[in-house]
Amino acid sequence: MSARATSNEIEVMARAADCGEVAVAERDVAVRVLEATGAKPLSEEILDGRSETSRRTRVAEEDDCIVLFTSGTTGAPKPVPFSHGILGGRVKAFAPTPDPAGPTLVSISCVPFHHVAGLVGVFVGLAGGNTVVLQRRFDPGAWLTLAERRHIQRVFLVPTMLHRIIDHPDAARADLSSVQLVTYGAAPATPELIARAKKLMPGAAFMQVFGQTETLGGVVALGPGDEAAAEKGSVGRPMAGVEVRVVDPATGVDVPDGEVGEFWARAPHTATPGWIRSGDLVRRDAEGYIYVAGRMSDVINRGGEKIDPAEVEAVLWAHEDVTDVAVAGFPDADLGENVGAVIVARRPVDPKELRDWARARLASHKVPARIVFVDELPLTELGKVSRRDLGALITQG
Repeated sequence: MSARATSNEIEVMARAADCGEVAVAERDVAVRVLEATGAKPLSEEILDGRSETSRRTRVAEEDDCIVLFTSGTTGAPKPVPFSHGILGGRVKAFAPTPDPAGPTLVSISCVPFHHVAGLVGVFVGLAGGNTVVLQRRFDPGAWLTLAERRHIQRVFLVPTMLHRIIDHPDAARADLSSVQLVTYGAAPATPELIARAKKLMPGAAFMQVFGQTETLGGVVALGPGDEAAAEKGSVGRPMAGVEVRVVDPATGVDVPDGEVGEFWARAPHTATPGWIRSGDLVRRDAEGYIYVAGRMSDVINRGGEKIDPAEVEAVLWAHEDVTDVAVAGFPDADLGENVGAVIVARRPVDPKELRDWARARLASHKVPARIVFVDELPLTELGKVSRRDLGALITQG
């Protein structure tokens, strides 16, 4: 669970996951855990030998190993359990067999450990016999210092994190020549952002992954050899052992290549057997590359007209005075919903100028009816836009 969760949130998640009466937490979180569960948590003493030694418990491959929670950007987090067999198999698939005589790779983990990317990333690094540098809380300046000082070679970043690293005043002076591989995902990344990142880290290969908690991370990947598809905005093609469908959510029938449908995936490492319905809207081209069109839950229904927030965001992002933007629907008495935008601007800019910009590039019903300016977008711990907070900002105006 997130160390930032309130005692009420911890109580709700613990009940939903059917947790036992043993908890492990940092000292500054222990009070909230005790309030939520009634269990006094174990803390740092379990690492220094001060705790009692307990006998080992035998577990089976099918026994639950860990319970992750969905990110909860639009609603309450949902528990997603994984067995020892599934998690162990996933880690082994990524982690090479350790070679005591070989060089040790150094990676940095700046993604929360309770998120699937943070969890799998740390386990894969350790299972491969490598060094994992933990950044307690992401900060772009501190990340640049750690990357240079510890000669970081591999990293996973959410696009928002990558954006903040590139824009940090110390970025141009930092020595990032040790970085060999940057994996990114969990949110959309524009080709322009990745182009800027490659200039900052010219010696690194870049790989995008696309998946979700229920798939235990990436099921689609875009590698260094996929430049043409990357320029078009693709998130990649299915990984080995992964089956993919693009389905009309209303009928359950596969749609033709080029048409938008819901992304379904089936793989040995998913939380449940069978097809996982992601809730993501995608299209697939003739070569099998996947392109994200948005989330089904994010689509704005303006008087019966369906509007993809990502399309509006892309247009506003292209304006020279916009550094960050997120679009969402807000309640409208006449239309049911209307289009709203929350914008981080480089300088003061007239909302009319931005609407005129959008109107020249979008159908009129897609132009934001309401624009709110903020210093930074509301984000989750992982760096995704918090849709709940975004909607409240737009509604409040």
